[in-house]
Amino acid sequence: MLFLFEDNTFMTVPTTRESDVTIRVASAGSPSVRDGVTDRSVVSILLETDLEAWRRAWRDRIGGSPRREAIVVASDVSRSATAPATTQVLPERRLAYTVLGSGVGIDRILETVSESLAEFEGSEPRVILDDLAPFAAARGVSEAVGALESIAVEAAAVEAPVTIGWSLTGEAVSVLPSVLDRADGVEGVDPELTAAVDRLKAEDPTTFGYTRRYWAEAQRGVESCTRNYPQSKQIHAALSDPETTPRTLGATLSGLVSLGVLDTWAETVGSTRYDLTAYDPVRMAAVGVAFAVVSDDDPARELEG
Repeated sequence: MLFLFEDNTFMTVPTTRESDVTIRVASAGSPSVRDGVTDRSVVSILLETDLEAWRRAWRDRIGGSPRREAIVVASDVSRSATAPATTQVLPERRLAYTVLGSGVGIDRILETVSESLAEFEGSEPRVILDDLAPFAAARGVSEAVGALESIAVEAAAVEAPVTIGWSLTGEAVSVLPSVLDRADGVEGVDPELTAAVDRLKAEDPTTFGYTRRYWAEAQRGVESCTRNYPQSKQIHAALSDPETTPRTLGATLSGLVSLGVLDTWAETVGSTRYDLTAYDPVRMAAVGVAFAVVSDDDPARELEG
């Protein structure tokens, strides 16, 4: 990166290189992060999965183990986060694994990942993380995105692409927009939901535009609202520093109704009331992912605020 100063001199500032990051989502069960990696070396980061269960799943799901694998285990609940790391090397199984305590800090995980990646330089490895969503739900958006970006930087040192698993749960939906913004690609999206988003785009492009732009704010409003059957203005009042107006939020909520995230109250008189007892946070997360992969034919079109 070059910076031009007022005296017309230049200074070169090094930029941090990051590997491509693919988010692979799953609405039920564990994300399928192993697909297509058995022919190469792998560094696996386990935040949720037991070591033995992870190794068994290579055979059960993929049909064989990768060429070589180094596993960083940060999911062992029987170990304290302050316990020293233990590393085992099994040459006959082309396997090495390091066990850290559950709840260990991300810096310690990254240090171990860096050491593991150094062993694979020149062999075109891949980095895979079993499931970031529970970690994100427990530690928040800043630490989750920071972990993702740091892993991408470490992987770039050996030109390793990164695949991050993400289970679509209600607990982590508020973190999802920031994670999707960082991703270079998203896989595992429900094709039925993608088709529903495409239909909304074709049949009502204005509502599509509002819903795509403001779905995350609508999610915050719905989850902050204490009423069961509120109007859009009452949901809007539950937001702090909103980007929407009550009208644009209403258009967004209408789009979410059409996508099956929540419902309207049939007995309403006057302004539309929304049935928040029918709110589906997992569906909301899946909708957010679907919006991330549906193309916008006119990205420059400005929506009215």
